[in-house]
Amino acid sequence: MMKYFHRQVQLWGEDTQTLLQSKKIAIVGSGGLGSSLAFALGASGIGEIHMIDFDEVSLHNIHRQIAFKTGDEGKNKALLNAQLIEQRCPYVKAIAHQCDFDAWSQMNIEVDLVIDATDNLPSRGDINTYAKANNLPWVYGSVEAFNGQVCFFEDSSFNDVFKITQKTPAGIAAPIVMHIASLQANLALRYLAGLSVKKDTLYYLFFNNEGELITQKFGLPK
Repeated sequence: MMKYFHRQVQLWGEDTQTLLQSKKIAIVGSGGLGSSLAFALGASGIGEIHMIDFDEVSLHNIHRQIAFKTGDEGKNKALLNAQLIEQRCPYVKAIAHQCDFDAWSQMNIEVDLVIDATDNLPSRGDINTYAKANNLPWVYGSVEAFNGQVCFFEDSSFNDVFKITQKTPAGIAAPIVMHIASLQANLALRYLAGLSVKKDTLYYLFFNNEGELITQKFGLPK
């Protein structure tokens, strides 16, 4: 196993890599963010990854949802991501849940961290409520057009910071999805590996009209 994870072991040692094998996470949503998270975290040696999504692949998903290819239309997204994780890394157990988050939350599956890969505010509100009820941290991520947001929630409450509304998202391109997912994955991996993580701080990233990447951060109330 350590040979497979050689470059990571160089980074943090065998003990930390072994620690990751004991960790369990849930990724809520298996589309744009979820696909990129599956790639980023699925081969990192996390012991158990639960992929949650009731949705099936559509043709218009494929350009930004990197786990899928033409011919996957009509197949469940969580199932395809779980299969991909295990194909890439034999040391990770990936479990597909072909249901919505509410149904999964009633299964009482214990995890160390929940990662948001949904595409709407009400679902994130549900994740926050579940996390608070179970004393769990979770990693929020959202993308729209040329901007995105990321936050590691521990003491702060998403439901107190954001107004929960139904909103139709704007257009989107693949690179910003992958960028936000990579930031989520880094926060998640640092936390699971026992490294320091800046918590309850909202990072807002966007490209301005000149094409410059701007990053802002905001401390959230606790």
